[in-house]
Amino acid sequence: MTRKLLDDCFLHDKDRLRHDEVLAILRERLSCVASPEDVPLGEATGRVAADDVRSPRNVPAFDNSAVDGYAVRHEDLNADTDTTLFVAMRVAAGHPVNEPLTEKSAARIFTGAPMPAGADTVVMQEDCEAAASDEIGELTQVTIPAGVKPGANRRRAGEDLAEGATLIDPGQRLRPQDIAAAASIGHGTLNVFSKLKVAVFSSGDEIAEAGTELGEGGVYDANRPLLTSLLSSLPVEIIDLGILPDTGKAMRDALSKAERTADVIITSGGASRGEEDHLIESLDKLGKRHLWQIAIKPGRPMAMGQIGDTVLFGLPGNPVAAFVCFLLYVRPALLTLGGARWSEPRRFMLPAAFEIAKKKPDRREFLRGMLTPGPDGIMADKFSRDGSGLITGLRAADGLIEIPEEATSVARGEMVSFIPFGEMGL
Repeated sequence: MTRKLLDDCFLHDKDRLRHDEVLAILRERLSCVASPEDVPLGEATGRVAADDVRSPRNVPAFDNSAVDGYAVRHEDLNADTDTTLFVAMRVAAGHPVNEPLTEKSAARIFTGAPMPAGADTVVMQEDCEAAASDEIGELTQVTIPAGVKPGANRRRAGEDLAEGATLIDPGQRLRPQDIAAAASIGHGTLNVFSKLKVAVFSSGDEIAEAGTELGEGGVYDANRPLLTSLLSSLPVEIIDLGILPDTGKAMRDALSKAERTADVIITSGGASRGEEDHLIESLDKLGKRHLWQIAIKPGRPMAMGQIGDTVLFGLPGNPVAAFVCFLLYVRPALLTLGGARWSEPRRFMLPAAFEIAKKKPDRREFLRGMLTPGPDGIMADKFSRDGSGLITGLRAADGLIEIPEEATSVARGEMVSFIPFGEMGL
């Protein structure tokens, strides 16, 4: 199995890394560590493809009708007047048709049924009129209106997929539509990468489990439910290690335990410089610290390292900062480790519906942004308060507004970069 990290993979000599530098480190140094396995189609959604999938045949395999109606030879139709044809055969889906359509005749045909040889056009039944019926009511003649386009309502063989066409590439995250495509060529299983094992815990003496009694000075743990919810949409197995007290021993014991069972450890809190922040000290004793302090807001104290061969992400304790750092860095890292191709979320340039009089240079900021109608179209507005502990801002937001390092202000109407949450899996 390919290992996750080299001993020097995140080493740097800067106090704070810029956002783009962190992404470059992740993109260049992380690689897939998951193993291929076959799973049933019903379990493949959201997984990462480990092998390509090619179509062994045309889809559809034969020319067929897209509607219920009448199959005809377009050359038999009058150009400017209605055409009355004899109904020579009836063709239903799932039943072969063994005879060609004769000249000046029509075939009663149903959706998905194979086109008779010679027929090249299907006219919807709603556009046709019965011209004559036999004694038991079976239609014997049909009148076709003028103006029917040649090839109308005819699905051609290979129109959806040609034989040999690639449906799925290795490293592709599988969506429901990909599962449908695989099923359409007869695949009952797909070869995907195994799920990563990800351990998660929070730390802090003040933190209490939701649903328990809250002591004086305490706060409920929002970060762990936040992170496990974010992880639930990824191809991972979650190992929930709960809440740790603020002691170095508790931190070291938890990290040692997680290192033996997990591919990745994600913590929240304890990554700053305070006396009660034990993550960095514990990481230095047990493994290697490769990244700490990023020039972004929110999320500056994020840490990254390794214990043995297990990757560690130490996220900030404030929920907004933990959320932003997870989406920007942890999510793409997990997908890369799990075999997915590296991809960046798309940005959309929108006029700002807000202004910032003064911004610190050399720091990239990610604001909670809402889409709002403006006089000339959609605009990006920011949440009115910037505190990184305000979960309300995350609930109100449609995405992140990205303000680059070189910017020192933002004027109303100025074009800003907007990243919809949908681009990051939400």
